[in-house]
Amino acid sequence: MQTVHENQPKELQRSMKSRHLFMLSLGGIIGTGLFLGSGYAIGEAGPAGAIVAYLFGGLLMYLAMICLGELSVVMPVSGSFQVHATKFIGPATGFVIGWIYWLSWALYVGLEFVAAGLLMARWFPNIPVWVWCMIFTVLLFTINALTTRSFAETEYWFAGIKVLTVILFIIIGAAAMFGLIHMDAQPAPFLSNFMGDGLFPTGFTGVFISMMTVVYAFQGSEIMGVAAGETENPQQSIPRAIRSIVIRVLLFYVLAIFVLSAIVPWQEAGVLESPFVTVFEMVGIPYAADIMNFVILTAVLSVGNTGLFACTRILFSLSQNGMAPPLFGKLNRRGVPINALLITLLFALLSLLTSVVAEETLFVVLLSISGVGGVLTWMAIAFAQYRFRKQYIREGGKVENLKFRVPFFPFVPILCILMCLGIFVFTAYDSTQRNSLYWGLGFVAACYIFYYFRYARRKVKVEVPALTNDQPNDFVQ
Repeated sequence: MQTVHENQPKELQRSMKSRHLFMLSLGGIIGTGLFLGSGYAIGEAGPAGAIVAYLFGGLLMYLAMICLGELSVVMPVSGSFQVHATKFIGPATGFVIGWIYWLSWALYVGLEFVAAGLLMARWFPNIPVWVWCMIFTVLLFTINALTTRSFAETEYWFAGIKVLTVILFIIIGAAAMFGLIHMDAQPAPFLSNFMGDGLFPTGFTGVFISMMTVVYAFQGSEIMGVAAGETENPQQSIPRAIRSIVIRVLLFYVLAIFVLSAIVPWQEAGVLESPFVTVFEMVGIPYAADIMNFVILTAVLSVGNTGLFACTRILFSLSQNGMAPPLFGKLNRRGVPINALLITLLFALLSLLTSVVAEETLFVVLLSISGVGGVLTWMAIAFAQYRFRKQYIREGGKVENLKFRVPFFPFVPILCILMCLGIFVFTAYDSTQRNSLYWGLGFVAACYIFYYFRYARRKVKVEVPALTNDQPNDFVQ
């Protein structure tokens, strides 16, 4: 039987290098959730509570990433966890995960166009926001429509700007915190803001509420798996990227939150548009607001760029598996799924209309689905890895032959699933977010029902890649 892996060089090009894969994952995590959302987390949970929330989110991200890593090394395909879920959980789950993930990212791509236009309004107040939306739409479409390499190279530099900003912030903020740099004639705070109202001034309720925001900020790391099908030497690149990214993300996030909490009182952090701007202005950096406006603009465009890529590949994968129209599996001469890219862009632009004409109804529902979709994706990744390893051993595979393997199996995937379920429980107890859980899970149920009515009577044949390790032939069919 001919496999997807054998067809892949004739279709999607393996033109991403290891550095692209690493920066793609890093850039998918470091964005507006840190630059803008960190103040909300500190305001909700207090200084120590915010750090605990980010450590929780980082641990959950790590568990999901290593599960995805094992699967992506043995099955380095575009579509990644959608294909993994289809093979090791079932076609219905693969269908649901693929479509909910596509919808989530497509919606956020549209929102990023608006955010970019609003950021540009700071410098060009007389130009309508919709003009900038169109300019950035054309820009990101062009980048994604050229080649995979053009997307990867652009995202590499987008991510580099964000990483450099966070590093400089940590260094400058730490120096101000310990009095090496003066702040508006104020004495060095040291750790006074941690001790003033206690480590957990809002109690553990605030920590739980902020955990949900923090976990959503970490989502995007799974983009690495989507890109695995277009990466050179995925068996080497993926493990290297996973080992590097988890440690660095935790350092970036936790150190940045630690510095923010030390300099800005937690009561003020929650109402600041961007605490990063506040800290840079306090230490006297000229044009601090403009500098951060540019960095946040870069982060917004990075999310839009990555979102278009992820949506295109997921839709391509669904088409290859017979779960979307064959039209979306067509490639242009550069090896890009151009029809999938166009329909994603069209949906993203249409979603902008719902934010205007149906803001309190359809738009709220779409946002709710997006929030739930990310956590469900991580759960599916962990469950697929659990099912893969069980089947792998049952059919004669040796764990030591896996080039990248999840340690402490089955504890790791089970813990990941339980932590994801915990996120849903926290959401159910928060009255402001409870409805999003209902809408999101309701959409998932509707997808399962649609799948069984539309596809159950038609046997969907899913071709999967051969494993890269020596395994019995009947296992890979």
